[in-house]
Amino acid sequence: MSFESSSAVSIRHAANAIFLQVNASIRLYVALEKPKITGRGREKERKMGWIGDTVDSVKSIQIRQLLTQAVSLGMIVTSALIIWKALMCITGSESPVVVVLSGSMEPGFKRGDILFLHMSKDPIRTGEIVVFNVDGREIPIVHRVIKVHERQDTGEVDVLTKGDNNYGDDRLLYAQGQLWLQRHHIMGRAVGFLPYVGWVTIIMTEKPIIKYILIGALGLLVITSKD
Repeated sequence: MSFESSSAVSIRHAANAIFLQVNASIRLYVALEKPKITGRGREKERKMGWIGDTVDSVKSIQIRQLLTQAVSLGMIVTSALIIWKALMCITGSESPVVVVLSGSMEPGFKRGDILFLHMSKDPIRTGEIVVFNVDGREIPIVHRVIKVHERQDTGEVDVLTKGDNNYGDDRLLYAQGQLWLQRHHIMGRAVGFLPYVGWVTIIMTEKPIIKYILIGALGLLVITSKD
């Protein structure tokens, strides 16, 4: 029994010794086979570290901060809409501010000028500059009233317009068969203007890529801002 026990202990010790020897050999092999980091490797490691730091920095933005920035952006948009609706009520015009898109009113108004409109209940008179919609056209037109015709039976006023820089009147611009504008076509009278300020709108309309870049930049600014 003692021999068998001694034999069992010796085998265990021998197995442990063999295991330790094999483990040491494996560690030595791994150490010898481990690739050395060259100059390029260190540079790559530094770059990966920079990318990792950047990703960690982006991830570090707290949800509460994102919600705060989103609420701030929503308040800005809501305030702008409230101001616009207030201007509509004050001026009586569905579009209180418009941008001149062509040179048909030169030299009085040039392309890129911003016009401020007001639509009172006073009758429209010859010589006034009005902005009007035409059936079938999405973009309103700003031209001068050259003739006013009052209907005797209804008292309604028919209006004929023309661009200061155009040779003929606007009947070619009106809907097919239409000879006059009625009051519901007119959005408002021009009561003031700012020169060239509307060029920002024109550029973003004609080159949508610029609009998307600006929107993306503003969105990124809102997301990453910590103030």
